[in-house]
Amino acid sequence: MTKPAPPGDQRPGDQRPAGQEPPVEDPASQEPTGQEQATPDQAATPDQAAAQDQASAQDQPPAQEQSGQDPWGPPPPGSAPASWPQYPPPPSPSPYAHPYPYPAPPPPDRNAMGVASLVLGLAGVALGLAIILFWMSWLPALLAVIFGFIGLSHARKGLASNKGMALAGVILGGVGLVIAAGLGTVAAVSVKMEADDARAKRAADRAAVAEEKERQARQKEREAQEERARHLAYGEAYTFKNGLKVTVAKPEPFEPDAFVFGHAKGNKAIQVTITVVNTSKERLSIESGLPKVNDADGASTEMVIDGSGRQKILTGYVLPGREVVGKYAFSLPPGAADKSEVEFTPDRTQWEESYWSGPN
Repeated sequence: MTKPAPPGDQRPGDQRPAGQEPPVEDPASQEPTGQEQATPDQAATPDQAAAQDQASAQDQPPAQEQSGQDPWGPPPPGSAPASWPQYPPPPSPSPYAHPYPYPAPPPPDRNAMGVASLVLGLAGVALGLAIILFWMSWLPALLAVIFGFIGLSHARKGLASNKGMALAGVILGGVGLVIAAGLGTVAAVSVKMEADDARAKRAADRAAVAEEKERQARQKEREAQEERARHLAYGEAYTFKNGLKVTVAKPEPFEPDAFVFGHAKGNKAIQVTITVVNTSKERLSIESGLPKVNDADGASTEMVIDGSGRQKILTGYVLPGREVVGKYAFSLPPGAADKSEVEFTPDRTQWEESYWSGPN
């Protein structure tokens, strides 16, 4: 009796009923399988053995089909169970494997607002202390306050760990804003004062210019009035600024004697009488008492000197309240003897000449 093969050595195609002899196959009728059988002294490798077993299983039909049994029915009594493919066992667990999942990492601290607030606050204070740059300090100071409050909010919620830094940024930002506001107020007041001073100066300059123009106008008017006052008719009086009052009478005809100088034959001689009164309280002098006489054409005439002794020249001092009289003769051409003009001043170095004119 043949001893059945162990369960591990049987293949699925080798199952047959108990007591049945394995069929004898003619070696000559077998077709080559493409695998070369190993000789007794040449052992097959595991891969080659597995390939031969698979080919044999494909070439040979199952024993149940040969014996007419249902392949899906239970195996007959006494038959060995079919061998199943063997799989490697699962890997043993690593001793270092973590039995529980790792916890989620905590969120990072949101300290950027606090840092930015502190930096901007320092910048705002620094710019505010730099007097010429104070106008730039308000922006970083304001941002420092805003970022500082945001950083404090994050710190209260546990999202940031630099509460002190954010608080310092808020304080520095507030100080920067106060400095900027104070210096801005001082600058605005200074600018306003400068503008007011400049406006007042311009107004004063305009007023001074207007006053100067008005003074010049008054001066010209006064000079014009003085000029008109110094042009008088014969018989009128003019008082000079030193108090000497001068009056020139209307010229009278003059007949020179036989011994005469400055009178041409055919000319007309006239006599000019000048009266000077000292209206001041001091003694006044007459430095140059010689008048000038112009004819009707405006030409200068020549003084007549003869031996009659009728001419009298004004010179010397005039006492207060006293008067002196001077008499002069001049020769006029016959074509311009109908009108004359007399120029006289008691001192040519101090006073301008006055003019008396009219018909002869």
